[in-house]
Amino acid sequence: MGIHRWDAIEREQLNPLVERQAIHSGRMTMARLFMKTGAVVQRHHHENEQCTVLEAGRLRFIFDHGEQILSAGEVMEIPPHEPHAVVALEDSVALDLFAPRREDWLRGDDAYLRTTAGVPPGPAAR
Repeated sequence: MGIHRWDAIEREQLNPLVERQAIHSGRMTMARLFMKTGAVVQRHHHENEQCTVLEAGRLRFIFDHGEQILSAGEVMEIPPHEPHAVVALEDSVALDLFAPRREDWLRGDDAYLRTTAGVPPGPAAR
């Protein structure tokens, strides 16, 4: 059993518009992402089931089958292997829960979070 305090976990600057705090347990990862307006998480997918709890702001999730706006106080479930991108419509704080834990992050395979590329096209443009 362990106790973690967000105020004791250093924020990692991933790019000029995105910071991350992460906790990795034996079987899951919990992360807080701080995204400034206009931040983009490039299209990606992963083996992990993901739940995003939006604590503050608004995010636009872009899937192959359409888009979904997530507002503060809402939770989105994303199944494993589902390609998606995210755009911060406002300054936002998201709590992401992943199972199993993000081994790719532990290895440093998170280049899609470190880019400052522009807004990805919507599904109709692909």
